[in-house]
Amino acid sequence: MLKRYEPSLFAKAAVELDQAAASLASQAHGKLTRKETVEVDGRKIRAYRYTARGYDTRIGFVLDGKREVQLECRSPAGSVDPDGACGLLFRSFRLGAA
Repeated sequence: MLKRYEPSLFAKAAVELDQAAASLASQAHGKLTRKETVEVDGRKIRAYRYTARGYDTRIGFVLDGKREVQLECRSPAGSVDPDGACGLLFRSFRLGAA
């Protein structure tokens, strides 16, 4: 059974998310290049970047109760989000009602 996430559990969840993100990067034959806490939809989330197979990937985990939403976008390696789509995703995302 999934445990219910509460904001007071953020530090503990961040450790687990850091491990999961490192595993995702490794599975893609890449390396995690950045991990940080950012705000999305008024809540703290963990966000990561890794480069693999010619692409830069940005992924963020939004936790809410028993829900987990993954925000993910890719761009050609070294292009620094050329059309701003990744930035827009993280700025505009809103968690709907359960």
